[in-house]
Amino acid sequence: MHMETTRVIIVDDEALFRELLSRTLSAEPGLEGVGVAEDGETAIRRAIDERPDVVLMDIELPGELDGIEAALQIKKERPETGVVILSVHSERRYVTSLPLEDIQGWAYLLKQTVPDLATVVRAIQVSKAGMVMLDPAVMAGLRPRQGSAVARLNPRHQEVLELLAQGYSNAAIAQRLRLSRKSVETYINAIYQELHLSHEPDIHARVKATILYLESSKSRQA
Repeated sequence: MHMETTRVIIVDDEALFRELLSRTLSAEPGLEGVGVAEDGETAIRRAIDERPDVVLMDIELPGELDGIEAALQIKKERPETGVVILSVHSERRYVTSLPLEDIQGWAYLLKQTVPDLATVVRAIQVSKAGMVMLDPAVMAGLRPRQGSAVARLNPRHQEVLELLAQGYSNAAIAQRLRLSRKSVETYINAIYQELHLSHEPDIHARVKATILYLESSKSRQA
């Protein structure tokens, strides 16, 4: 069976990092590195020319545009392009600089905590599918504001919602929590009900649940 190839552009100001990552990803089945860029302006041109499925983007780039600004321009030109932000910043203000009103197809990973290549590959797949993925270390630094809809969820529902926001499928959540898939589906449906998302298609509900989590959370240090 022919596997659909996911085309990826790597954007980072460190030449060795972007070249190594491009080659490493190209060695993965179903992935192809189709270009690299060192700044936001070049990334936008490459994305228009190469038409990648996903762009991996560092936040801090030389030039006039940072990674978020460049990614927003790319999404404006090609809305179907997924974006994986690779950052060293776990603070809430960086994560909420993502376009929460239109966050489909975005992932946010921390360079210093990504455990393996499989996590990057999963972020690529999630963003390409139009879903959202947040680094677990980012989630660990947040807690729901008292009185918010998310804070009113019971502990198990909050645990499931956090994994959902990290881009895990129902099957993967079931495996991590040692639950049946049916139990996870029941929990997720209950979460959607509590957050008034039960009328949404699943992919939209997942994205909106993640947005609600971010909007209703604050830094644990606050």
